[in-house]
Amino acid sequence: MMPEPTNKPTTSRATRTNKRNRKKAASSLRSLLLLLICVLVAGIAGWKIVTNFDLVPELSQPKVKVIALHPEVQSKMNTLIRQAKDRGIDVVITSDFRSSAEQDRLYRQGREDPGNIVTNARGGQSYHNYGLAIDFALLDKSGKIVWDMEQDLNDNGRSDWLEVVDLAKTLGFEWGGDWENFRDYPHFQMKFGYSLRQLQQGKAPEGSITEPLEP
Repeated sequence: MMPEPTNKPTTSRATRTNKRNRKKAASSLRSLLLLLICVLVAGIAGWKIVTNFDLVPELSQPKVKVIALHPEVQSKMNTLIRQAKDRGIDVVITSDFRSSAEQDRLYRQGREDPGNIVTNARGGQSYHNYGLAIDFALLDKSGKIVWDMEQDLNDNGRSDWLEVVDLAKTLGFEWGGDWENFRDYPHFQMKFGYSLRQLQQGKAPEGSITEPLEP
């Protein structure tokens, strides 16, 4: 009697070797890709650390002195006032650009000069000095300027002050009331990615109104 034929294929030694080689190659490729991803992530993290500590020179940018409020901050400030008005809230801008000399005078208030302490920043230590910050207040029913964070003149059950803060944040402002130390509730600023150290070195965001920095 003849044996029944079988349908089970026969795998040669060469075929098995090729399969093992392909598996090894795929595994090596995956390891290489993983290594490249790790190197890329580490490189990005390292670059952020370097730039955060201002260790990357900006050789192409001349050193300048900011002399006015940044146009984009000005535009967003006007939009904030208009949007608040549409909600029945009257916003008053009490301060925008301040020179370093003006900042020093403000710093002396409550220390060497009469009045209450209103800032911990000396000249050159505030974003106001670089045209990137504004301070605001509200008008009450009598038209008097107030810093009342509980006022609700539009009767919607929410503080007018915090409504203005929400509008400002939507426009891209950072609020001083969110700071951990010396919370500055009337203060809004836009950094444009610049640290105070960079600004103090004579660098400025694109579009800033400036004059050449004296040597």
